[in-house]
Amino acid sequence: MPRSASEPPSEPAAGRSGSLRARSGDLVDAFERRSRRLLATAPAAGAALEVLGAAARCLLRRVPADVWCGVLLDPATLLDTGGRHEQGFPERVMPRLFEIEHAEQAGVDNIRALSRRTEPASLLSVSTGRRLEDSAYYRDILHPEGLADELRVALRDRGHCWGLLVLCRARGTLPFSPADVALAARLSTPAGRALRQAFLLGGTDLGDTPDAPGLVILDRNGRIQQATPTARHWLGQIQESRPTDEQTGPLALQAVAARVRTTAHENPGESPVHSTRSRVRTHSGHWVTLHATHMSAPEHARGNGGGTGLGEETGAGHTYVSVGLSQPGDLAAIVLDAYGLSARERQVAQRVLVGRSTTEIVDELAITEDTVQDHLKKIFRKADVHSRRELMEEVFFHHYLPGLVQPPLTTDGRRRPRDRGAGNP
Repeated sequence: MPRSASEPPSEPAAGRSGSLRARSGDLVDAFERRSRRLLATAPAAGAALEVLGAAARCLLRRVPADVWCGVLLDPATLLDTGGRHEQGFPERVMPRLFEIEHAEQAGVDNIRALSRRTEPASLLSVSTGRRLEDSAYYRDILHPEGLADELRVALRDRGHCWGLLVLCRARGTLPFSPADVALAARLSTPAGRALRQAFLLGGTDLGDTPDAPGLVILDRNGRIQQATPTARHWLGQIQESRPTDEQTGPLALQAVAARVRTTAHENPGESPVHSTRSRVRTHSGHWVTLHATHMSAPEHARGNGGGTGLGEETGAGHTYVSVGLSQPGDLAAIVLDAYGLSARERQVAQRVLVGRSTTEIVDELAITEDTVQDHLKKIFRKADVHSRRELMEEVFFHHYLPGLVQPPLTTDGRRRPRDRGAGNP
């Protein structure tokens, strides 16, 4: 969808300001109407992906792009947990893109840098001071694909980043304008809020799924060498609306593997084994943890053309990724973040969820009993409950408590529909 590279007719500054306000209001209103409808009607397990798609479509109607994608992020790690990539970058550039984005964390508009800024939207050409050639991301990703610039908007709410929209325009087309960036920024909080709410939708399973984790082994180039059936099952469930390459797997797998590989390569003497993890939402409503471990090649193997011989035979240089249902410790942060709790409120809530009394919380956190009660009032209000018991039921029984497999709970702790279970806890 190329556009003319000519500039639009100029208009008075007051007219431009009024036009931007009108366009911003129209954008936010259109998205909020659509997101409310989606949150009310979309299947709970796929609500976040639907909200992300709605945000992208609303923005693209007003700020067209030649290449675009939407990414769901784990707010605890800012690693990809799925997204919409039908009109995104080609598969061949993804390994290098993940190295830059998640492993090297390079560039002025890296998602981690963007998530800390006051303004949620940025244009790469402006962030680099019009010196795009200084950016490894531009040199290695955008320029080879014939793209001239990239607009990013972090979808943030309550201090956390829940997603990212990326829009690119080709060389020879109309460049992004400051008004485009300002318009994109207006979508940040409404879309971030809707994504956070989507994660709270509790979904139910209609059948049991395997509890044991699966294993994926990737070679030094990020290609899947082996994958157990359970791992294939979970990888196929990750929320990504793009065909999955059988050799590389979903983008969430590539991201966590790229990060741990680069960490190992940049710190060869620190440890022979490096690891990292990310949590991913699936179409079936589960949370799955990807735990990646990388074994560095021995010194003699590194000096022999990249780790052939003994290093290859013993698995050095390979990346191992465990893929399985997330445990309560993995999920506590993201669940409580979704309710919008502060850091101290999360500490109090986590202790309530494991059965600590008020006296124990006072001792462990070195705060007064009145302070504990104040925090609990705020927690109850944000979680829309009225007591400790209701909070425990909301978070554990409605969301993510693994291990309770007896009816009416599924294997990941979700409450089955009432007519499927024998009573309620």
